[in-house]
Amino acid sequence: MTFSIVARCPQSGQFAVAVSSSSPSVAARCGFARAGVGAVTTQNVTDPRLGPWALDLLEAGASATEARDIIVRNCTFPHYRQMSLIDREGRTAVYTGSKALGLSTDLCGVNIASTGNLLASKCVVEAIVRSFEQSEKSKELGARVIVAMKAGLAAGGEAGPVRSAGLQVVAQEAWPLADLRVDWDEAPITKLEELWTIWQPQMHDYVTRCLNPEVAPSYGVPGDE
Repeated sequence: MTFSIVARCPQSGQFAVAVSSSSPSVAARCGFARAGVGAVTTQNVTDPRLGPWALDLLEAGASATEARDIIVRNCTFPHYRQMSLIDREGRTAVYTGSKALGLSTDLCGVNIASTGNLLASKCVVEAIVRSFEQSEKSKELGARVIVAMKAGLAAGGEAGPVRSAGLQVVAQEAWPLADLRVDWDEAPITKLEELWTIWQPQMHDYVTRCLNPEVAPSYGVPGDE
């Protein structure tokens, strides 16, 4: 009941993962990213344990393909699982088990992979990948990923309406640069884009406030003039 994207920006070193589904709170279960390591989705009949496991393998030096193969060989009920992975070199891997729900497919591109199940059309993941590859590479990675997810939705999205969506972006620090979630809404990807529009102009300032408060800009709120 999900379509998703994992992506990397070779210029900034950022990784991003975005996911949308008809079920609530999809980002809490399905999207995982780690700075300097990679990004992973685990979906379909979701096993959230696969996300941290895949990132640990990538951090230990496995490629995206190697990490996927290790997990498929050793996880429980692999035929029910669907995954996408991207590693620190931008290499990608995908997996769709034989018991994936409904119309299920996956596709790898340049610094991007997309997977989906219970889709309205196989064009959905292709639209996500092509949109990302054709987007302006000077833009923030999060913005490019949201545009790609909107392209997937426009290509049909899920067979039914989506209700939740999430975006996580990691950069140099151990914590996410962005971690935005819409857990239940009539138009979650649109709402996610609205949240990104609010957060993006100030997200780097919050990193500066952590690393060096003496040079950080003010918060611009009453009482902090």
